[in-house]
Amino acid sequence: MDKNNSMPSIGELIDQRLNRRDAMRGLLGAGAAATFSQIPLPATAQDAGPSTLTFKELAHTLDDKQHVAEGYDMQVVIRWGDPVVAGAPAFDPANLTAAAQEKQFGYNNDYLGLYAVPAGSRSGDRFLMVANHEYINSNLMFAGLGAGRDANLKTSKEQVGVEMAAVGGAVIEIARQDGAWKVVDGSKFARRISANTAIDISGPAAGHELLKTSADPAGRKALGTVNNCAGGSTPWGTWLTCEENFDVYFGGDASKLPLPEMQKRYGVGRATAYGWSRHVDRFDLGKEPNEPNRFGWVVEIDPYEPGTPPVKRTALGRFKHEGCTYTLAKDGRVVFYSGDDERFEYVYKFVTARPWNANDRAANKDLLDEGTLSVARFNADGKVEWLPLVQGQGPLTADNGFASQADVLVKTRLAADLLKPTPMDRPEDIETNPGNARAYVVLTNTGVRKPKRADRATPRATTEPLPDQRL
Repeated sequence: MDKNNSMPSIGELIDQRLNRRDAMRGLLGAGAAATFSQIPLPATAQDAGPSTLTFKELAHTLDDKQHVAEGYDMQVVIRWGDPVVAGAPAFDPANLTAAAQEKQFGYNNDYLGLYAVPAGSRSGDRFLMVANHEYINSNLMFAGLGAGRDANLKTSKEQVGVEMAAVGGAVIEIARQDGAWKVVDGSKFARRISANTAIDISGPAAGHELLKTSADPAGRKALGTVNNCAGGSTPWGTWLTCEENFDVYFGGDASKLPLPEMQKRYGVGRATAYGWSRHVDRFDLGKEPNEPNRFGWVVEIDPYEPGTPPVKRTALGRFKHEGCTYTLAKDGRVVFYSGDDERFEYVYKFVTARPWNANDRAANKDLLDEGTLSVARFNADGKVEWLPLVQGQGPLTADNGFASQADVLVKTRLAADLLKPTPMDRPEDIETNPGNARAYVVLTNTGVRKPKRADRATPRATTEPLPDQRL
């Protein structure tokens, strides 16, 4: 029995379908990397040829060196502290400042994406590269904090300012010159997004009471994005960066939080990993109890238009997003997949209400504001059901705390619980195959599986509490 609902977990479902030998020899083909495709593709997309990845496989190695396949090279393109935007000062790790970090490359990359320059070019020699800056290691950034996670709680106000500037993301322009990739200095596209960047809130949840704060009484202008884990792109050439473990940046008096059940489901108030709440009021739960609700979204950024603000697209739901990857339906609608990357959480799908326009990029500007969000239930027969998260349908009613679609989206985890989807072993990544529209879900681990819940497909269990593995 799962903590969130009574449905069997994905591991238990695999165990029902496979015997031990199948689990060890053929999980990928049978469903350990869960695959599902219910969106028909145009016929031309289903005729993809064999893979062109013909390089020699690397030998298994454990050492302190980088290894790449024969015929390939590795190079450093950009590092933490390197200049991004014009006027960025030289990196000085002994004298870090927030103002400098706002113009420099940030910390701890996760997702990377490439966008051809100019848009649509197939030359392969010039790109905009986007990078997530997921989180920081305070004791590595600043001397004198000591070791361990508690070191992150000892930061000064000035150090917290640097940390807030080091997360988020970056857009840089790169070009191939003499066989090597170099950053284009002074690029008009260069941009840093941080925990201080002004971001629009759009879609059904924009203006919701739970998104309003003293700094933003309208609930339509967020400040910053944090814990940007995996990401994705859109067919019209924008970057999707995903807010994952946002709860660890908040601290203070959690007793003043609205809707304690919702906050518990998102981990808000459980523990803080950083010292932000001691120095910045909006990360203090006692002072701004609604601020956590403004995180946990998919953020759309246009790398080709550096003057446009990022947008938190609330129609895609609020949870700890791990990636947002797409495929195209036969009718031109766009289907986005995203996992909620925490133990026993769910897999989601969002389908746009209308097709994308390949001939008019501007027409797709707000395409992510309308559509249907669904959560997945995997059955023992290998089939998947998509359960729409639509207010008024099934248990998603005012009597259960969902008076509007905005309620469903702000409280997505609670809404999904009522539909009894399949609890997953941390959906870490979802990738789509452009040749057949299948989506492949890769699961990380459970880490807290009790012996009584161990099974043949997921036999590893623990009786000891493990460190927090959310980061």
